[in-house]
Amino acid sequence: MRRDILVSYDVNTLSAEGRARLRRVAKACTNFGQRVQYSVFECSVTDMSYERLKLRLVSIIKPDEDSLRIYHLTGKREDYLEAFGLDRYMDFEDTLVV
Repeated sequence: MRRDILVSYDVNTLSAEGRARLRRVAKACTNFGQRVQYSVFECSVTDMSYERLKLRLVSIIKPDEDSLRIYHLTGKREDYLEAFGLDRYMDFEDTLVV
């Protein structure tokens, strides 16, 4: 079963280590979904890939310096989302025209 989630993060980038963590968090999210804002990703994941993503992100962040939030979205995308301005979302389950 697939589920839609929204991953949001705020990584302390005052140090080189923090900037490296930020890049690692973004790369991990890119492997599971698509960026919709700088630190926000929409992901459609299976139960197993959700657990892998969550464990990966929790292993990267420093809980005393960083913030990670995962929102579980229910229903159809058009039911839980109102987007204004640029919306570069692509439905990878839909027909792709090249």
